[in-house]
Amino acid sequence: MGFQDRGYYRSPSRGFSPEWSAVNTIIAVNAAVWLANFILAGDLFREFISLKVSLNDLLCLRSDLPSHLWNVWTLLTYGFTHDDRDLWHIVFNMLTLWFFGRPVEAIMGRAEFIRFYGTAIVVAGLAWLIGEQLSGAGPGPRLVGASGGVMAVLAAFIWYYPRETIYIYGVLPVPAWLLGIIYLFLDVRGAGDRNSNVAHVAHLAGAAFGILYAWRGWSLDGLTDAPARLLASLRGRRLRIVRPDDELAGNDEPPLEQEVDRILEKIGRSGEASLTAAERDTLTRASRRLKDRRG
Repeated sequence: MGFQDRGYYRSPSRGFSPEWSAVNTIIAVNAAVWLANFILAGDLFREFISLKVSLNDLLCLRSDLPSHLWNVWTLLTYGFTHDDRDLWHIVFNMLTLWFFGRPVEAIMGRAEFIRFYGTAIVVAGLAWLIGEQLSGAGPGPRLVGASGGVMAVLAAFIWYYPRETIYIYGVLPVPAWLLGIIYLFLDVRGAGDRNSNVAHVAHLAGAAFGILYAWRGWSLDGLTDAPARLLASLRGRRLRIVRPDDELAGNDEPPLEQEVDRILEKIGRSGEASLTAAERDTLTRASRRLKDRRG
């Protein structure tokens, strides 16, 4: 029985698989970056490209990041690069993401899955970076690969479907929870090997984040709301004229104008049905105050 025949993969009534999913998008971006790096940094088109440019050198996470904090964005971009000398590096990661990511995305939804995956990449990168700093590694080591995010997806899958049968190498059937224990054992053992070129610490951190996310029922939608809240806060700090009736109206916390701006932005994003009773009451008070001023 293949993955597409299992109960956890069957599409919901509205149809999940026909849509362009987050998993498809992530795989496409990884493949595009790998191919672009292969072309630009390799010798395949050396007659047409005189200057070699390595995207991996630009996007990878380096162990000396604390000394070059302006490259903090590499905590995310490294997760979309792979070893251009080892095709199996990207193939194995993307196949794992394809098999286990789709049922996890069906539970989380596309937007939340992207937030989850991106956060897992950052968490895994930070863990690797801390490990390199504690071990006294020099400026040489660098990290590439999606394994941290992929391990988070696999861990979440195991939490959601612990008894689902997985076929190792397509032959050996094991329950999902046992597969998780095998991976845990291999990464814990490998974490102490300083000669290994596998980022076992990143694997463990990604898996830990995935388990915690699924176990605690976290939601990361606040990550995308943060820019809107920041803009609303900045608008609330603009210089403005204060009229006597504004002062007599009392000191709202936060100011009424700022709170109304936030609520209107929320309506624009999620619709009026998403408002709480307190937010509806705030709009009513603002409307009443505006009428009083005009009257």
